Amino acid sequence: MKRLFSLIVLFSFFQSAAQLKPSDSIRLENLLKQMTLEEKIGQMNMYTGNIFGDDPVFTADFKYDDLKNGRVGAVLNVNGIKNTRLLQEMALQSRLKIPLLFGNDVLHGLHLLFPIPLAEAASWDIGLMEKTARIAAIESSARGNNWFFQPMVDITHDPRWGRVMEGAGEDPYLGSLIAAARVKGYQGNKLGDTNSVMATAKHFAAYGAAVGGRDYNTVDMSNQELWNVYLPPFKAAAEAGASSFMNSFNTLNGVPTTASSYLQRDILKGVWGFKGFVVSDWGSVGDMIAHGYVKDAAGAALASVTAGVDMDMEDQIYKKQLPRLVADGKVPVELIDDAVRRILAKKFELGLFDDPFKFIKEERWQKAINNPAHIATAREMAGKSIVLLKNEVPKGRTSPVLPLSKNVKTIALIGPHIMSVRENLGFWSPWWPDDSARIITQYQGIKNKVSRGTTLLYAKGCEVSDTSTAGFAEAVRIARQADVVIMSMGEQYDMSGESRSRSDITFPGVQEALIKAVYATGTPIVMLINAGRPLVFDWAADHVPAILYTWWLGTTAGGAIGDVLFGDYNPSGKLPITFPRSVGQIPIFYNHLSTGKPPKNDSVAYYRTGYIDLMQNPKFAFGHGLSYTTFEYSSLKMSDSIIKSGESVRVSLSVTNTGKVSGEETVQLYLRDRVASIVRPVKELKDFKKVVLKPGEAQTVIFEITPDKLAFYNEQGKLITEPGEFDIMIGSASDDIRLKGKFELEG
Repeated sequence: MKRLFSLIVLFSFFQSAAQLKPSDSIRLENLLKQMTLEEKIGQMNMYTGNIFGDDPVFTADFKYDDLKNGRVGAVLNVNGIKNTRLLQEMALQSRLKIPLLFGNDVLHGLHLLFPIPLAEAASWDIGLMEKTARIAAIESSARGNNWFFQPMVDITHDPRWGRVMEGAGEDPYLGSLIAAARVKGYQGNKLGDTNSVMATAKHFAAYGAAVGGRDYNTVDMSNQELWNVYLPPFKAAAEAGASSFMNSFNTLNGVPTTASSYLQRDILKGVWGFKGFVVSDWGSVGDMIAHGYVKDAAGAALASVTAGVDMDMEDQIYKKQLPRLVADGKVPVELIDDAVRRILAKKFELGLFDDPFKFIKEERWQKAINNPAHIATAREMAGKSIVLLKNEVPKGRTSPVLPLSKNVKTIALIGPHIMSVRENLGFWSPWWPDDSARIITQYQGIKNKVSRGTTLLYAKGCEVSDTSTAGFAEAVRIARQADVVIMSMGEQYDMSGESRSRSDITFPGVQEALIKAVYATGTPIVMLINAGRPLVFDWAADHVPAILYTWWLGTTAGGAIGDVLFGDYNPSGKLPITFPRSVGQIPIFYNHLSTGKPPKNDSVAYYRTGYIDLMQNPKFAFGHGLSYTTFEYSSLKMSDSIIKSGESVRVSLSVTNTGKVSGEETVQLYLRDRVASIVRPVKELKDFKKVVLKPGEAQTVIFEITPDKLAFYNEQGKLITEPGEFDIMIGSASDDIRLKGKFELEG
């Protein structure tokens, strides 16, 4: 066993050292030789600061003592130049003067808040997502942070899960592109630049498949689902150079992921050749006792370090248990050296041994915040994240409700979010003293757009979770006076996020009753829906003529919403996740497997995969999103109809803007492998292209279907390609296929 661990460690050393300059590799090995076992285990120990305040930084004095004696490798939730400098100075009082890593959950920005990650995913703009990640890194690195616990790359099929707002939705292809983009954005050109931070891919793995969407719940799935759906974004993050991985809270097929050698040693550090280090999630090492997987803290430490967890977040279990486990021969010292070598390698890469205070510069912080170019990027991303779900012609009119004229005479603004400030930031967002002045409310964003002759009337109507209808009368009164009503509804900002799973994802409180009361006035309604997840709003979706899904858009929310409402920006967002008709449809997702009795239509009583009291299809499908213009797809051409293994198929088509305004369309390519050794999805997104077209303009879109787009993982986790017939489906959404073709792959 010891020889096996030695081989693992030797391989790991070459993998991790490959990122370092030769001189730093030598320095690292010399440092490791000088370290005592206690100092080594100290590098594997992480403490949290006081997330809710600055004084004191730590709430327990022993943490300060551990810092000064080399028993801490990293801290999290320590913010500000003053505090990061204080703790770094303490760490440098230790015998070997090894600097600290400063980690933080910068989910969608620090001072400048961008849309929540799920909203950004709706933009399908990979380059812009990399840019917002870069800005977040620039701001945070100037405040002392050098390590992000992002990106969260978990795939999920269950919008009840609170953490759906942190990820990229349901699709492994789109999720993989976004994972890589965010890693590149956070880490920049290279680690060691003062505006780059270490990225962490989390949560490894399959956390998004928690049973029933209940946070921290168990996960049980086949290998083919794990490899084909849940692992691809993690692989993409690793290939993009993510510095660290964080394991998840869940069990996977009966084993806590913190103790999964299969995930962490076999796949991540083995097959994928991961060069960074693995950190536990908060307390997940100790959680294994509650799981019933180990008896005590010693068992938890043994299981975790053996499985490949290099750093223990906040538990203190490594600090307290590893010395005895090593002394008793239960944990080979080579395992400790492997973990410490990986951690130190990243500290050398960051340049902390040359300048421990390089990320702690007040002048950089002042320069980084309130940057006009960054604010403009935030507003651009907020606009691109908005999804136009519906835009119909109401009774008595000849054109759709949106975009609104800036000269409309009277607008009634109704709903709990019209005047919201804090809510626009969404969950996992800090609050700054100047936020009340910086954040653009929806009311202000609308007011900034209309003409002087426009009258704005306002009534809240109800609170988010109200049980009272006392405000309805005023809302109905102003709706009757108006030419159009803008209603801003949805969740409270902290109703989605970690530990915020909801069994009922309809509008909270009496909001739907308010919508019905205002609808009864006959005044056309534009509804804004603010949420961190897909909500169920079937009645409103059937009756309200115009609906914009505005998620939580961040600091510039109101301005971006105003841009879209009045046509200064033509919405282009596409859903990255399926919206169900009812909670009873969950889980529902577009790339499901076919059954032996696939549904034909909703009128067939037998042999249907679904419910007798509900339609089969979702309310809004993956990829759905309308525009103020229309697009025509035509002239599908293929380079070949029969190809050999290793060859590609070139597909071209023409897309024409057939409307009256310029617009952006996301052209989506789906494939289906008709017959395979394991059942394949009814369709899978394999590529997409964004085109911007003026009225009447046409553009040729070209897709290259390369061999990797035809491959899939079998039950053994092996990537294979099988001969057979493949369907090509190209359209504006997964349920809006405009062009079809097929080709055959020969054996």
